[in-house]
Amino acid sequence: MECLDIAKLFIFQAAQDGLSSEMTNMKVNKLVYYLQCLYLALYEEPLFEDEIQAWRYGPVCPPVYTQYKEFKNQQLPVPLIDNLPEFPKNITDLMGEVWCFLGEHHAYKLSDMTHQEFPWQNARGDLPADAPSQNPLSLNDMKDFGEQMLDDIERSHPEYQKMIEVVLTDALSGKASEDLAVEDIDEWVDAIFA
Repeated sequence: MECLDIAKLFIFQAAQDGLSSEMTNMKVNKLVYYLQCLYLALYEEPLFEDEIQAWRYGPVCPPVYTQYKEFKNQQLPVPLIDNLPEFPKNITDLMGEVWCFLGEHHAYKLSDMTHQEFPWQNARGDLPADAPSQNPLSLNDMKDFGEQMLDDIERSHPEYQKMIEVVLTDALSGKASEDLAVEDIDEWVDAIFA
């Protein structure tokens, strides 16, 4: 999988949702970063081989930046659907989760968020905030952060609160929940990524 193809799919999704005017180089780079984190957490391998670097305004995948640098902070061109490769369902589903969870945020909000996250902070080390950097983000840090993101996504799902209430009620009443089977948990996890 190529990071540029992933960026194009995010740009296309933004256009489908009427948000193409907000899709800038900075924003698409942050979405590509978040997708890489989640993919690492789920599959224990990177989705794409290009490194993500700890630039001043947050994580950047250099080939994506280079492809769109002429647009600066302006809207990126929307690719034609015929120019997009076929993506496996697990990748489009995961991209959909990233988009649903983060797509509404402005590029600067995403940049601010990444500055609070340990993969970017660890890669930057003691560099001043305004210092340039091409330090790569650690795949292990991105994987660990992706696991935290998965937990946040899970907790924000409407079914999560219902499930927790059942489990806590049963636990507090001293009654073990015999109704909760492995199949129920599998169905619930599938519903999160549906």
